[in-house]
Amino acid sequence: MSNDAAAASSWIPLLCLVFARSSSAMECNGGDRAALLRVKAQLGDPVRLSSWQPSSANCCAWEPAVFCSESGRVTGLALFSLDDVSAPVPPALGELTELAILQVESVRGMSGPIPPSFANLSRLEDLDITGTSISGPVPAAYLAGATKLRTLVIADSKLAGPIPPSLAGLPNLRYVDLSGNMLTGAIPPGLLHGSYTFLILSHNQLTGEIPGCYGAGGAHTVDLSHNRLTGDPSSSLFGITRPATKIDLSWNELAFDMTGVRFPHHLRFLDLSHNRITGRVAKSLMDIKLEHFNVSDNELCGEIPAGRSMSSHGAECYARNKCLCGTPLPPCHGGL
Repeated sequence: MSNDAAAASSWIPLLCLVFARSSSAMECNGGDRAALLRVKAQLGDPVRLSSWQPSSANCCAWEPAVFCSESGRVTGLALFSLDDVSAPVPPALGELTELAILQVESVRGMSGPIPPSFANLSRLEDLDITGTSISGPVPAAYLAGATKLRTLVIADSKLAGPIPPSLAGLPNLRYVDLSGNMLTGAIPPGLLHGSYTFLILSHNQLTGEIPGCYGAGGAHTVDLSHNRLTGDPSSSLFGITRPATKIDLSWNELAFDMTGVRFPHHLRFLDLSHNRITGRVAKSLMDIKLEHFNVSDNELCGEIPAGRSMSSHGAECYARNKCLCGTPLPPCHGGL
């Protein structure tokens, strides 16, 4: 993962596995136990799953990270750092029909597309897959029945093709992270629902304009960096009353006049570097306490606003523009 992708992932709230383990005297559901053993076999019997044994009746006590409901059904599963895996995504995962949370992280040898059996996971609330070699399309068709899905993360993998507009039909989806793949085409509108939402699609090959709905809604984080996006998002994505605290649109082909743009008052992270932005640095930034700010490598010109919050931004934040001047850059001369 690149440094920028890692920075984006740091905004991901930890998905807490809040399921209580069953008592050691309680046996887990027999069907779920058999499904877990098939998952292990389909992964090639990785060493870290050595506690998953047919002789061990209570799969709710298996390590790492099998979580069960009070009735013994497997409701959460976390597979981390399985270094000795070289296998497709296990179809048997789809047999764990009570799964609410599925986390897979740093399993580079897991490859191939998401299997059709995932259509059986209708109770899924959080799907978090990061750091694999999973390929194929975004599995929207297999997730259509997961109407409780809140979090969809398939990041730092090898997904390709467009982002399916049908994902917008998941009524509780509030967090989408498909960063670090090979996705193409336009960003569909309406993927997120509710307030405090996250859209992280950085490090892909997406094109077209940014739909205005992501500014008008309750977006907390919008990270669309390192794509090929075009157009002018200033009127739709920005605005003093917008709730966003992080906006990263760096390394695209966006073109707009920044002079009169009003940025969200609660913004703490703004990166617009490596685009085609013109005009002057917006005076509205003087009243925004940004922890990260970068407008380098654009076509900005004129005197940088001075005072208030601007004093915390160094020269590197403005580097390689057309003709910016004034603190922290050299003084202006002539009509600038």
